[in-house]
Amino acid sequence: MTAAIQILRQMAAAEMKRKHTSYPENLTLPVKPYNDKTANGLTRCIIDFLKFSGWQAERINTTGRPVDRREIVTNVIGQKRQIGSVEWIRSGSTPGSADISATIRGRSVKIEVKIGSDRQSEAQIRYQQAIEKAGGIYIVARTFEQFYGWYQKTFN
Repeated sequence: MTAAIQILRQMAAAEMKRKHTSYPENLTLPVKPYNDKTANGLTRCIIDFLKFSGWQAERINTTGRPVDRREIVTNVIGQKRQIGSVEWIRSGSTPGSADISATIRGRSVKIEVKIGSDRQSEAQIRYQQAIEKAGGIYIVARTFEQFYGWYQKTFN
């Protein structure tokens, strides 16, 4: 476990104590494990860290939504079968939107989560350029340790 994730776990424990004041002092509150090895895990680490630090952060869903157009029909001899399909409707978000949108010390911060050799798409590069042109901050986070170091350097 990295030093940054240990700090995050300590922050989570402090937040649990703050929220659950009636929990007995002599017992340890259960803290969810943190892991930055997957995109979902890293996203959760970053969002929780920012919230525990007193800032606003939210995950941005850009996948769209499924519309189930399937139905069960009965043919003339009484057999049932499924017809139709599930279609995906595009999201209403801006193409290339970052995975996390946050406000830190009044600054708009967009965080793109990338794991391993994953690279930004052309739409994500254009989105980054638009954010930076408007005066916002855009960062590509690959590990929680890297994000934490950037945060310490930029906001402390």
